[in-house]
Amino acid sequence: RTTFGKPIAEHQAIQAKLATMAQQLTASRLLTWLAAWTIDGGARGTLESSIAKCFSSDAALRVADEAIQTFGGYGYMKEYPVEKLLRDAKLTQIYEGANEIQRIVTARELLKRYA
Repeated sequence: RTTFGKPIAEHQAIQAKLATMAQQLTASRLLTWLAAWTIDGGARGTLESSIAKCFSSDAALRVADEAIQTFGGYGYMKEYPVEKLLRDAKLTQIYEGANEIQRIVTARELLKRYA
């Protein structure tokens, strides 16, 4: 897509969005790896897993939303896969323990560990 005669990726605002999206995805991966590493080390990993699940699903929704915004009107059309990403990302906040539940689990694990 082009705007003002140049590809949108050449605009600093789009570059900043892409950087933020990459940061969120990288943080999600690292949190997931931390949870896996904790469990592989023999610990339960409940705290790490609940943080990873909640943060990652929230990040997925933010990233998918920004992708649709970047695509403009095309982002909303079924001909482009980006609209499905938003629906899929929303689902990750709901299944396998809704994020509201994950926040409660996180708080309880923090209190057990540090209070």
